[in-house]
Amino acid sequence: MQKQDLPLQQQIEAVIFAAEEAVTLHTIRSITGKNLDSGEFHSIIEQLNAEYTETGRTFQIHRIAGGYRFLTRPEFSELLKQLLAPRVRRRLSRSILEVLAVIAYNQPVTRGEIQQIRGVSPDYAIDRLLLRGFIEVCGRAESPGKPLQYGTTTDFLDLFHLSSLKDLPKLREIKEILQEQEEQDYLTRPDGIETALSGNNQEETIHEHEKEQ
Repeated sequence: MQKQDLPLQQQIEAVIFAAEEAVTLHTIRSITGKNLDSGEFHSIIEQLNAEYTETGRTFQIHRIAGGYRFLTRPEFSELLKQLLAPRVRRRLSRSILEVLAVIAYNQPVTRGEIQQIRGVSPDYAIDRLLLRGFIEVCGRAESPGKPLQYGTTTDFLDLFHLSSLKDLPKLREIKEILQEQEEQDYLTRPDGIETALSGNNQEETIHEHEKEQ
């Protein structure tokens, strides 16, 4: 069967399902060859989501990071956290996640400003975050030497399932996530329980002034 013989709704569904990141309307138009306007596209998405709800599916199509992708329904979050948490930990260590949080809440921000906030060099974390595509250079500061400034990318929004930076969680929630991650790391290590009981766990924290945000 040729592409033009397939129902447009199914084409859109297949593209979003197969994509590894949020799919934009521009991409949908390019792949399907249909010059959809935003109203037509949103109507198709609403129809698909209505069908998923009526048939008791566990997922919906959501607008994320300027595009669209499949996400499971909120009531399954606790169940899937056990599956997804190890994957996020492999992507981002605690120290890198802290640097990412500083950038997200203070962007645009320079390396020097990040070091001033955290008290340690952010060079390794910044290099890893640039490599993963979660941050990018977004300009130069108007200060001596004109150091580079960093900000988050759409990949960052996609990783945390955010529509925009306005949806960032409170810093208190970020710290709770970090604490939960640290506890899980200890409990999954062979010596984790002994280490936790011995009281040798030294917690890293995000700089005090971030609490005020």
